[in-house]
Amino acid sequence: MKRILMTNWAKLGTVTLLTLFGSMVQAQDAGARIAFVNAEKIFVESNMAKAAQSRLQNEFAKRQNEIRDGAQKIKATAEKLDRDAAVMPEAERIRKQRELADFDRDLQRKNRELNDDAAQRNAEERAKIAERASAALRQIAEQRKIDIIFQESPAYLNPRLDITDEVIKVLNNLK
Repeated sequence: MKRILMTNWAKLGTVTLLTLFGSMVQAQDAGARIAFVNAEKIFVESNMAKAAQSRLQNEFAKRQNEIRDGAQKIKATAEKLDRDAAVMPEAERIRKQRELADFDRDLQRKNRELNDDAAQRNAEERAKIAERASAALRQIAEQRKIDIIFQESPAYLNPRLDITDEVIKVLNNLK
């Protein structure tokens, strides 16, 4: 009795596996359509990305110039202090060294704030581009009846599967 039960289970398992395998073969025959997109290329080459980069450069140019000018002033002041330190009274030399250190600390703080602000604004701009690119991807996927779009860089990619330039073209045509 036990042997018959095990044989029935084995037959049932075999039938189930064959059914599943047959379904997989049919799904492969249906021809799942795949594509690939290089997101970084979109963030660099699309008109939206170029415009965002230009906006960010304009937005932060004044602060970058102030920091560059401050660094030059620190360098010039430090050189002057080094030259004059030997003939300067000790109290004045110590006071000027403290002023220079305070100015340097303040400049470093401003530089960190600039970098943080620029990184945040860059992330905001990239999010806008990503949102639009996602809409463009959906549009292309529906038009071309693509089932899945990969975003990570594969070890090998047949160029006919890369739709990055098409996405950039759609993005560039958006208002």
